[in-house]
Amino acid sequence: MNAQLGQLWVYLQANPLGWLTATLVAYWIGVKAQRAAGGRPYVNPVAIAVVLLVALLAVTGTPYQTYFEGAQFVHFLLGPATVALAIPLYENWPAVKRSLVPMLAALLAGTVTAVASAVGIAWALGASAESLVSIAPKSVTTPVAMGIAEKLGGIPSLTAVLVILTGIIGAIIATPLLNALGLKDWRARGFAVGVAAHGLGTARAFQVNDLAGTFAGIGMALNALATAILVPVLWHW
Repeated sequence: MNAQLGQLWVYLQANPLGWLTATLVAYWIGVKAQRAAGGRPYVNPVAIAVVLLVALLAVTGTPYQTYFEGAQFVHFLLGPATVALAIPLYENWPAVKRSLVPMLAALLAGTVTAVASAVGIAWALGASAESLVSIAPKSVTTPVAMGIAEKLGGIPSLTAVLVILTGIIGAIIATPLLNALGLKDWRARGFAVGVAAHGLGTARAFQVNDLAGTFAGIGMALNALATAILVPVLWHW
């Protein structure tokens, strides 16, 4: 039996679809765990999937590049998934139009706070300039954040890790934190989560409320644009 399982693993490891399957199974386990926990935000499917996949790669000694070659179809789907956010945006367009001015004010405050707080704390702890610029775009979706960091001389791989951690933490604490603050407007809740925790926060917002998810998607997109403009300007200044 063990020999058969070993042969099966050798086959799956050599087959690109094996890593895609492993990714989907890891996320499925995360979803099941969250449902078993009654949908509690701290049981986050993405965090669970990341831990399981990292453990699997470590145990099998598989390089990340080998894993990515098999699982890159999931990465490809990020594009269509982002474009699909236009559907709830269209359906809730009247509510969006009424909130344009407050959103712009919240965007400016959120973008500046996300960058200044992270960089300020890292600077106070003695982080290098290379690390500081890698930290600055941590609240932006991964491709944009890595592009900003690379352009300014940061470490894109470090930025990617920080972006994922920011999204996971944001998705976990957003609901209890906003509840504790007494914030009941789904537009404000969603926009705040999108600005602070990009795609993972947006996915969590859609789980809670469609209107919150719509505004989270808008916040995620606008924050990516604002950060891409502001961070290079502020960094050189």
